[in-house]
Formats: sequence, structure tokens, C-alpha cells
Amino acid sequence: MLKTYTWPKFDYRQSDEQKSGKARRHPVVVVGAGPIGLTAALDCARRGLDVVILDDNDTVSVGSRAVCYAKRPLEVWDRIGRGLGDGATLGERFAERGVSWKLGRVYFRDELVYTFDLLPEAHHKMPAMVNLQQYHLEEMLVAACQAHPRIDLRWRHRVLSLAQADDHVVLQVETPDGVFRTEAQWVVACDGANSELRRMVGAEFTGQFFQDRFLIADVVMKRDMPAERRFWFDPPFHRGQSVLLHKQPDDVWRVDFQLGWDADPEVEKQPERVRQRVRAALGDDVEFELEWVSIYQFACRRIDRFRHGRVLFAGDAAHQVSPFGARGANTGVQDVDNLAWKLALVLQGRAPEALLDSYHDERAFAADDNLRASTRSTDFITPKSRGSRRFRDAVLTLAKHEPFARPLVNSGRLSTPTPYLQSPLNTPDEAHFCGAMRPGTVCADAPVLAHGRRGWLLEHLGEGFTLLAFGRRPAMGAVRFGDVVARVLHVGSDLHEVDGVLTDRYDGRPGTVYLIRPDQHVAARWRGFEAADIEAALARATGHAAA
Repeated sequence: MLKTYTWPKFDYRQSDEQKSGKARRHPVVVVGAGPIGLTAALDCARRGLDVVILDDNDTVSVGSRAVCYAKRPLEVWDRIGRGLGDGATLGERFAERGVSWKLGRVYFRDELVYTFDLLPEAHHKMPAMVNLQQYHLEEMLVAACQAHPRIDLRWRHRVLSLAQADDHVVLQVETPDGVFRTEAQWVVACDGANSELRRMVGAEFTGQFFQDRFLIADVVMKRDMPAERRFWFDPPFHRGQSVLLHKQPDDVWRVDFQLGWDADPEVEKQPERVRQRVRAALGDDVEFELEWVSIYQFACRRIDRFRHGRVLFAGDAAHQVSPFGARGANTGVQDVDNLAWKLALVLQGRAPEALLDSYHDERAFAADDNLRASTRSTDFITPKSRGSRRFRDAVLTLAKHEPFARPLVNSGRLSTPTPYLQSPLNTPDEAHFCGAMRPGTVCADAPVLAHGRRGWLLEHLGEGFTLLAFGRRPAMGAVRFGDVVARVLHVGSDLHEVDGVLTDRYDGRPGTVYLIRPDQHVAARWRGFEAADIEAALARATGHAAA
């Protein structure tokens, strides 16, 4: 029992197929009701798919766990969480419930050496980062899933085995009432770092374990400090190690202490030992209570293939990174964002199965990018040699006065989307563009006016393909390839500019057209509206070229 939170208990119930003993074949079965599995179910359901979620537990996660959520996942939750009871989206609810921040401060010993701003430009709907304990986030996601008519959330259902056929997967599932069989056309494995499904399909999971231990201490205290990320290298109160401080809702603060590999986890978890460390960091005059304590060791590794037949892996089941940089849950949400629209098109017969191979192409590329960033952060935070430590300390010393040294400071490069610049779904540019909206890049948000109301570009992109057009309105209202339609969204009639931000971010000179994917990534762009070029780009973006 926490001082600020009481865990809910969700009811187990028998499903109709379990009662009847007759297996049903479901379009999608998601295994794991953590943040990634719940998000996967919501995204698939929003795209018209019926989803069953199986989880072997009956409550939300224990402890705050993942606590920092970046702008892009918040935008994803903003998209999939529309139409809830009070009109607010999930992204809006998370931002309102959590602690928003964008500034970070880095200290070396007892001196501030570097301050950074994660979102220095204005005109974005979502904040740079929101701190929210994972149990709060999961509880809101569970409520959204339980309210959705296309989602069947089943607690205390543990997958014992799976067998793959050409067109479906057979799952043996254990419940309090015994074992039964169910079937799925596709399985989305979101069952965490110790994934049983990964073992069942014989997937390889390779990478590096780091020989270091860290202590998480969540403490409850009243303290008038701004919501900023604070990171100390070799502070006076924890010599030779590092410390991270974050503010969470409900007057809860997260303190991370690097302990070193030789630390005894059982000793370090003792409450008085933890209190000594926290008191040293916060000061003797600060009153606090321990909320939750955990010791962790981390790894940087990923699965060999994100798709194994009809089983698709996402989140920690597919990759693990160090906690520095908030890349774990944030990356998992982007896995789902990439997967759900492809799965929907394939199940609806509008795209070939080959489209799902691009899920591995794009998200394995992103995972490798995150693993590199995570490993570099870890090497800077925990130097492995005397030379590395000297380099790090020299960088931190210089950063206080020398701007050139500040980009070298690495207290955890914080999560940003990886652009799919080499994706097989992209159509290469044939014209010159300025700015960063290259094919494969996630769309930048911008303020817009529509029907006399102020809003945001991403709110108007919808669930399908969109043609964002600047200048004169195209004669065609949509372009079709097979059963896939890209509708025109015209800047000047459907949407109107606010302070020129949209045109500036998209280099939107008259005649410019962007083909935007259902996951709000750019698939192609042109300086003129040519239906044949758009049809070819649609074919490529839906996997027909690969097929």
C-alpha cells in the first residue's frame, strides 16, 4: 500500500468461448495489459478492429516505474483517445494529471554547469515532457479500454503456449477456472522484458547487460521547487556516483541513486539506509516519507525480428534500454503507433501482408537508434575506464563556461522520435525543400483555425492517409489506390493558418503537397499535385511495391 495511491483490483470473468469450450478466432489478441498493450488495443480498436487483451495479473503496475512521457507519445494518446466521456483526449488527461516540464539542469559536484530546454519553440499542443506515475497512466488506459465496445479485456489469463498456422495462431490460456483454447489472426506480444511469447517463438534477444545497480526512491514531501529535471554527476552528497531528481504528481518526488555494481541490493533497500541517502540529497531540514523503493540493473538489447510469423512484438518484449532518457515506454508507444494502421489495412484486405514486414524495418531501425543513444548515455554517466572518467569530468568542467562543450554533456539524451529516413515505404523527394519534414519524419504540429475554432494540425489528420495541400485547392478531393483513399486537407479552405507557423514548418509554398501516413509520418511530398505520382506513392506506402 502506497501513501498516495491504492491499487485497484480488476475482476476476473469467464469469457463466452471459455464457457462453451468452443474456440473463437479473434482478429487481434494482445498479450500484456501494461501501457504498451493497452495502447495497442486502443489504437487497433479505433481503426475498426475487435481486440482481446490477455493479462495474467489483475491490477496495474506496482510502483511508479516509467514516469516520463515525451511529446510524441502524448500526441499518439491524443489521437487514439478521442471521444471519451468528458470530451478530453487521453493525451490531454495525462498532461492535466501529470507534471509538465521542459527544462533540465545538470550539476557537476556542487555547481550548475548546464541547462537545456527540450522545447524551445512555441506553438505545440503537447508539452515536451509529462511526469506521471505508471500506475495512474495504466488505470486511465484500462478505463478507456473497458469503455470501448471493440475491446475485451481479460484479467488473470496467462498464455501457456502458442502454435502458429498459415492463417492464425492457437493460444492455450490458463485461468482460475482451468485451461482453454482461443485463436487469433494476429498476436501482438506486449508481455514485457521477460516475455514468455518471445521464448515460445524461439526469438533471439541479444545485447548488453550493464554491470551497475541503481536505487529508485519515491518520496512524499512538500517542497516548493519548479518542475525540472535535475541530474548530478559526483555530487558532495553521493561521491563518485550520479543522482537524478524528478517531480511527480501528489507531492511525490523520484530520486535515482547510482550505487555501483558492488552494492548489496538487500542492504540498499533497507528503509533506514534509503532514508540516509535521501536525507543527504535533500537536506536535514526537509521532511519526507518513503513511498516506494526499488533496485534495478538494466540492459540494452533487442529482438532479432519484430515479426515472427503472426506474432508481432512491441515495447519491452521487443527491446530494452537504460532508463536514462525516458526511452522505454515512449519507444513502445511509437512501436504501436507504427503497427496498428498496418495491421488494420492487412486485416481489412486493403494492403498485402508484406506491409507488416515494414514494421520490423522501421521499428528495428528506431530500436537500434535508441540503443546507441542509451549506451552512449550510460557510458558517459558510468565511465568504464580512468580515461573515460577524465574525459567526462573535463567536459563537465568546460560546460559551465564553454558552449562548445555543452552538446557533449550526456545525462541521458531524452526521447525524441526516430525518423524512418530509409524506410521502404518512403517516396524520395524529386524537388528541393527547406526544413525538416522529409519523408519518414513524424509530422510537426502547428496551430490552425477550422470552422472558426482554433485547434491543431494533428487533430485534423484523421485515421487514414491525408494529402496536406498548400496554395490553390486541388481539383480532386481525394486520390485512390485500390481500396486506400488519401483525402485532401487544404490549407486555406479546410484549415487556416495561425501566424504562418504551419507554412513555415512545412515549407508550404503554393502548390506544395504532403502525403501523410495514418501514423502521422510523411510518406512523400511534391511541389505540385499530380494524381499519378500520388497513386504510386500510396502503392508504395501500403506495401504493394514490396508485394
